Amino acid sequence: MLRAVSTYLFVGQKLTGGTLERIAKGGAEAVELFGAKQHFDYTDRTQMRELASWFKQNPVQPHSLHSPLYSDNEWGASGAPAVNVVSEDKRIRIEAMDEIKRALESAELIPFRYLVQHMGEQNESTNQRKFDYMLTAVEHIRAFAKPLGVTLLLENIPNEVSEPGQLTEVLRVGHFKDVGFCFDFGHAHMHGSVRADFELMQQHIMSTHIHDNNQNQDNHLWPGEGTIDWALAMQLIREAPHKPPILLEVNGDKETFDSSIPKLAKTFSLLESHAEAKQA
Repeated sequence: MLRAVSTYLFVGQKLTGGTLERIAKGGAEAVELFGAKQHFDYTDRTQMRELASWFKQNPVQPHSLHSPLYSDNEWGASGAPAVNVVSEDKRIRIEAMDEIKRALESAELIPFRYLVQHMGEQNESTNQRKFDYMLTAVEHIRAFAKPLGVTLLLENIPNEVSEPGQLTEVLRVGHFKDVGFCFDFGHAHMHGSVRADFELMQQHIMSTHIHDNNQNQDNHLWPGEGTIDWALAMQLIREAPHKPPILLEVNGDKETFDSSIPKLAKTFSLLESHAEAKQA
């Protein structure tokens, strides 16, 4: 199984080659870039060139880009609305699509394989209009991403818009055979059943987000700090048709560079031991 890490671990700091070096020392073979401008500014060509140079000189893969949640440099603190392609406000939908395209253009320098996309905001309800907006958004994003060599992955998040049944219906109705899923274990745990959600989405799961919680808050704990059954989770990943990576997306607010390195390595070993135990 491919070991991967989201740079969300250090989202409060500017992403540099030094950051990636430390993540690699923790055992990562691939990286998901987290698209927050205070961290990874996909409009800053200087920063992108530095990161692109690092990837060219190192064996770690640029696996994916997490699409931006906000367009400002303060994660919405400036009053900027969320990047929401299913908003009832047409202006917000248009601006969101423009921001996603700006982020996707970073693939010209950093050749990541996947764009991980949220649909709607946390706890957002759904209706037929939002389903239609989602179909339109998927069509536009996939068309923009394809010439860049990027595949769109929709993520299950804690809202009605992105429930597994809704996401699978989008692919069916839109005949989107080249769109996949990023399965978020923490979000599925909050939804009620990791197994049920995974099995509903498994034919299209190309990547994962691995983090833990106690089902009541999306706090991105390290695996083992919450109540997810990681033996079951690893069995599901191992048996999935497309063999997705183990991609850690953990909250690094309390972490330092030095403490995160051994913790990453320990966590990968823990998850892999679960996979091997089940296989045996």
